[in-house]
Amino acid sequence: MKKIAIVFLSGIFLYSCGSSKALLTADKSPVLVEIDLVNVNDDRVMVSVDPGAFTSDEISFFIPKTVPGTYSTDDYGKYIEGLKALDKDGEELVVTKTDANTWNISNGKKLDKVTYWVNDTYDSEGQQKEAVFSPAGTNILAGENFVLNLHGFVGYFKGLKEVPYELTIAKPAALKSTTSLKEKTMEDVNETSETFLANRYFEIIDNPIFYAKTEGETFQIKDISVTLSVYSPNGTYTAAGLRARMEKMMGAQKTFMGDIDGTKEYNILLYLSEMGETDANGFGALEHHTSTVVVLPEVMQKEALEQAMVDVVSHEFFHIVTPLNVHSEEVQYFDFNDPKMSQHLWMYEGTTEYFANLFQIQQGLIDEAEFYERVMGKITNAKSYDDKMSFTTMSQNILVAPYKENYANVYEKGALINMALDLTIRELSNGEKGVLWLMKELSKKYGDMTPFKDDKLIDEIVAMTYPEVRTFFDAHVIGDAPIEYDHYLAKVGLESKAIEKQTGYFLDGEVPFIDVDQSNNNAIFIRKGIELNSFFKELGIQGGDVVKSINGTAINLESIRPIIGQSFGWTPETEINMVLQRGEEEIVVVGKVGAPILHAQNIVPKENVSEAQLKLREVWMKG
Repeated sequence: MKKIAIVFLSGIFLYSCGSSKALLTADKSPVLVEIDLVNVNDDRVMVSVDPGAFTSDEISFFIPKTVPGTYSTDDYGKYIEGLKALDKDGEELVVTKTDANTWNISNGKKLDKVTYWVNDTYDSEGQQKEAVFSPAGTNILAGENFVLNLHGFVGYFKGLKEVPYELTIAKPAALKSTTSLKEKTMEDVNETSETFLANRYFEIIDNPIFYAKTEGETFQIKDISVTLSVYSPNGTYTAAGLRARMEKMMGAQKTFMGDIDGTKEYNILLYLSEMGETDANGFGALEHHTSTVVVLPEVMQKEALEQAMVDVVSHEFFHIVTPLNVHSEEVQYFDFNDPKMSQHLWMYEGTTEYFANLFQIQQGLIDEAEFYERVMGKITNAKSYDDKMSFTTMSQNILVAPYKENYANVYEKGALINMALDLTIRELSNGEKGVLWLMKELSKKYGDMTPFKDDKLIDEIVAMTYPEVRTFFDAHVIGDAPIEYDHYLAKVGLESKAIEKQTGYFLDGEVPFIDVDQSNNNAIFIRKGIELNSFFKELGIQGGDVVKSINGTAINLESIRPIIGQSFGWTPETEINMVLQRGEEEIVVVGKVGAPILHAQNIVPKENVSEAQLKLREVWMKG
């Protein structure tokens, strides 16, 4: 998964994303599921699930509470209405709902099927404090678009997660589907109905289905067939228009990965949001074995949209290495309603995020200055989280406080852990090995169907590499010692250095000093945990302050845009009056805007570096 923060500023978008095996049925016939996308009622769709005959009277039906890759409790059962258990005569059986995601059914031997209505998650995102992350959510837009993350539509019966599923979907003739699910037979596919097969429940939820009016674009990356499907409500973008950048990016990824071979098919399902009250507002992507769902704002400029796609899709595609190919038993036998979390988020999210940046410098998609800026940005952003929190402890407890508040650090410090580990292994192996080599070796040993034991992975990595790697893990991944990044950058002749530069009033290039709180009526606030420029400091403005008004204009997402545009014409003598909310206190600041200066750190080459350091830098950044 990759969450990204998107801030709309003066027309610019800125972005930072035990299995149960005991069968209770009388035979091993597939679970039959029907989803009706034609007769949409009050923005809901009807689902029926026929499990076959049961041999037990007490049975339970579940909708997932948590799904792999999200690291959050989402309670998809909240979106289910009117669940009924019916016998073969259509008579209702007694159903008791025991929690948000569980229904117990009496007289199970008489059960023929369950039916229920499903609401989508996009409609309610603006009304919920902790909404479902949009790429893991669902969309129901009759006749226009359906985002079927199937964990939001299809439930499972206790004991039946490992039996086959047969999924039949009634659909509008005008909509085309994109999915990695396999069709039953070509005879079962027509303009208004499709039937798909899955070997077990996990395959159902691991293969989202995307319906849109336009055909996707398919291209070949060596031995991988890639399809890009796009829903753009106002027709701003098409798959054909975005194909070239995706094709170039994924070609570079495949070259970087070499002989790692995780899939022969991959689908990119891009939903572009209008960002309204009843539309998706959580931007980024969610990985699956052979696809990713991506959600971004439609109003992004093309260059910004394409770069956001490069960053998030490359992150998700690298997930075919981990956790989809290299993962623990907790991932392999994921319990959707009582999940046990693995301790290795440093790898599942950190390694993929590190690769998503490293491959771009190695394959010439970005230059050295951009790469250094990205690394420095992660070092800076990591400081806004608890830098003394054990990463393994955080991972195992990521669903609860205080650990879940630090989740986003997997994209910052998680990537930096991998950078430091990479440079350590490269130095000890004279540049011959690194984290990519390590992941290739782990992929050979395990693969998608053989999990490792969670508490043994680090021991295995140390056995494959060097004793110094044990010291690193004990101190900085298992332990709580902050990483001295300059120590590792020095191995390749680099250092962080204080610089002074002029910025905009609200922006440092493309990096904002402000952000949007979508859960609070799109309120604008000053970002916390970052170095602010002199404009904010000299006025006494602090990180976390909410901007109520500027020069008498009430501030929200819409009104801040023209003010940012005006700020490019301000002089140091321009007067400003700002009303801020700081906790329970309202504060008024008045003064001259001045000339905004930022004191920041930057990564630069050191002087008088050795030949060995230069060689190591070359192999690190050029592959």
